[in-house]
Amino acid sequence: MDPMTGTAFVIATTLKILVFFVLLLVFVALSTYFERKVAGFIQDRSGPNRVGPLGLLQVMADGLKFILKEEVEPGGANKKFFFLAPVLGLVPATVLFAVMPFASPAPTRWGLMEMIVADVPVGFLYVLAIASLGVYGIVMAGWASNSKYSFLGGLRGSAQMVSYEVALGMSLVPVLMLVGNVQMPEIVSAQQNFATGPAAYGAWFFLPLMLTAFVFLVAGLAETGRVPFDLAEAEGELVGGFHTEYSSMKFGMFFLGEYAHLITTAALITVFFLGGWDIPFWQGDNIRVLADGTVIGEPTWWKTLLTFGSFAVKTLILVLFFMWLRWTIPRFRYDQLMDLGWKVFIPIMMVYIMILGLAMYLLDEAGIPVGWQYSGALIVLNLIMMVTLIWGLDRGMIVKGATSRTRRRAGGIRGRMTPTAPSEVD
Repeated sequence: MDPMTGTAFVIATTLKILVFFVLLLVFVALSTYFERKVAGFIQDRSGPNRVGPLGLLQVMADGLKFILKEEVEPGGANKKFFFLAPVLGLVPATVLFAVMPFASPAPTRWGLMEMIVADVPVGFLYVLAIASLGVYGIVMAGWASNSKYSFLGGLRGSAQMVSYEVALGMSLVPVLMLVGNVQMPEIVSAQQNFATGPAAYGAWFFLPLMLTAFVFLVAGLAETGRVPFDLAEAEGELVGGFHTEYSSMKFGMFFLGEYAHLITTAALITVFFLGGWDIPFWQGDNIRVLADGTVIGEPTWWKTLLTFGSFAVKTLILVLFFMWLRWTIPRFRYDQLMDLGWKVFIPIMMVYIMILGLAMYLLDEAGIPVGWQYSGALIVLNLIMMVTLIWGLDRGMIVKGATSRTRRRAGGIRGRMTPTAPSEVD
């Protein structure tokens, strides 16, 4: 079956934009409900339970409150940029989904419809370019508010996001090295196990690229600005951060933008490292459309629904994992935050890329084809490097916290205060 073309392609793309945008906004709204329920479970309380059945209408009550609240604007604020900042905080996270494949292709009477809004040839570069726009909303909000507290929060937020964007981009280089293509559907196909047709690694990339998946997970969490990386919104230090002067729906847009970034990060991890819409231990969903229009596999509607469910479940699990982290891990100090980005992640990724390139060269020279044996060798290599990294971080040799310095200082003081032995005096 040939892919859609002409008028059918335009109509199908328009419908996908509308449906997917509505689903994304609903998921963002429900994320606030899930956040409160997770917090209530961890803190041994019920969470929202009074507005509607099981508290589900609490989301609508919050939205109505944001809309009806009085909007206060600082007298010295730059009105144009003060209004534009919340938009830049929300829009980049939503338009990123345009290049994400969220299900297997679906057959129609007009041709094969790919479950992606825009299958652009530079999908990977599009992700990096749009993701970097989020920092402008933070800087703009802090500066346009004409408040020293907001400005300090904006400076902190911009420094944090710029620092971790470098590690975030570098952590995706190994994915490109394995796939050799920047199109998002090709990244999903490379993680599947095709019985015939194009070669694939037969394993989700979080196994053969375990270390870079860990770095992307932490750096992506830092990009969202949530605990333990919420230094730009440290209420106890900055009275709320870059959005201190915002109220009403403008503040609500920052609030929604945070959850949209959370969902976007979870979806990116799903595509790059968890096989996208691939269903584990089943080859029936291994469907791929080649550049010449050739279709490998048997696309059906029920497979499309199953694979969409697989993508949604993986994304939801990651979102709940991020929420669990927020309510269990304390905030980093600012120097620890910057040290982790510049002194740990960036040097580690530089070394990792060189080691991975050497390993791929040796595997190719040994004549090992792409598949389970190739992935198995990379898994062993990543396990060794991952254990080395965790051992080094856990011993406090790289990220030096206050407790390790206190212990060393206390040990030195005790050593100087230890009485001299009689044998040493003689």
